Amino acid sequence: MGSTVNRQRLLDRFLSYVQIDSTARPDVDKYPSSTGQLELGRAVCRDLLAVGVNDVVQDEHGVVMATLPATAGDGRPTIAFCAHLDTSPEMPGAGVRPQVIENYGGGDLHLPGDADQVITVASNPELAALHGCTLITSDGTTLLGADDKTGVAVIIEALAHLIDNPHIPHGPIRAVFTCDEEIGRGVDKLDLDRIGATVCYTFDGHGADEIDVETFSADAAVVAVRGVNVHPSIAKGRMVNAIRAAGIFIEQLPGDHLAPEVTDGREGFLHPHDIRGRVGEVTLQLLLRDFDTPRLAEYAQLLHRIARLTEQRVPGVSVQVETKPQYRNMADGLAAEPRAVGYAEEALARLGRQPRRTTVRGGTDGSRLTELGLPTPNLSSGQHTPHSVLEWACLEEMVVAVDWAVAIAERWAECS
Repeated sequence: MGSTVNRQRLLDRFLSYVQIDSTARPDVDKYPSSTGQLELGRAVCRDLLAVGVNDVVQDEHGVVMATLPATAGDGRPTIAFCAHLDTSPEMPGAGVRPQVIENYGGGDLHLPGDADQVITVASNPELAALHGCTLITSDGTTLLGADDKTGVAVIIEALAHLIDNPHIPHGPIRAVFTCDEEIGRGVDKLDLDRIGATVCYTFDGHGADEIDVETFSADAAVVAVRGVNVHPSIAKGRMVNAIRAAGIFIEQLPGDHLAPEVTDGREGFLHPHDIRGRVGEVTLQLLLRDFDTPRLAEYAQLLHRIARLTEQRVPGVSVQVETKPQYRNMADGLAAEPRAVGYAEEALARLGRQPRRTTVRGGTDGSRLTELGLPTPNLSSGQHTPHSVLEWACLEEMVVAVDWAVAIAERWAECS
């Protein structure tokens, strides 16, 4: 089935968004954590207004919300589409120079900004099915920002397409664009009553045709290692080196299991992802992940045991562990509203495509929204290899996501 989506408009919008640095900042205690997210939000507002969406607001927190009125008459359920404005802090997000590769002919993609950065077919086997497609990469020195600026562009283009085609029936649609999803704060400033939707769909997923119906449950851990710093010339018997103690702590973390480098499928992990400090104090941050939520408590207990062992091995050091919840597996919440996934599957099938239910070793705003009572499966948006300078996107898969959003709106319009 051919698409009538405006491909060039979709591509141009995406290219403009990725060049705005909207990196989330985990060390900043405010929402949003970076001014670039506010800048991108303002651009989103301008684009929504330009395509004819009249009800558009960027609130004091940077969250953008827009409403497209129903064309199918009163009484139809309100649905929401959601994407996040921020990008991962794990790689540089400033100065993005996107590369557009038209009519991809196969083979590895050598990125022009760094000769050592190559998107290989071996690591990205999905490339084999994308010959002739339009691919977008960074130059290899930064993130592309496809996570989740593909989703942002897809949602806006879906609303534009519905406005351009008023004969397509749909109920009320809320578009929601959050901040700081990448650092676990995406829905902190959302008012579910204000959204007022029966279901929501995040467009923050891999490739095409996938519906994420189960995610990791997630906690974050902060380990504070406190020592004693004195001048090294008089350190004997006085200095307690927190850096050495932190190394001992890390050394005791599982390496042959419970680590992301050696796990897949439904296996959970503990992942140290940030360390900073000096002789006197070091702070280590870890991610705790598992599909089975109670196991997170077991991982926290393991960290506490390692802390006590570290204190025994380094007399005078103090090691404190604090954990906090981030999000929970969305599976139970989605089961309570089976239409959320069922209608998405029906909509994609009507486009002549085969939907695939998937589990994802991560989380989205949909995880927290579902936990809070708004069933929110996550849908493909054409992004690949997120959180890496090897990140890339496929325009044709983004077009599929736009068509999917429109078809979902049509399917929900059949309800009264």
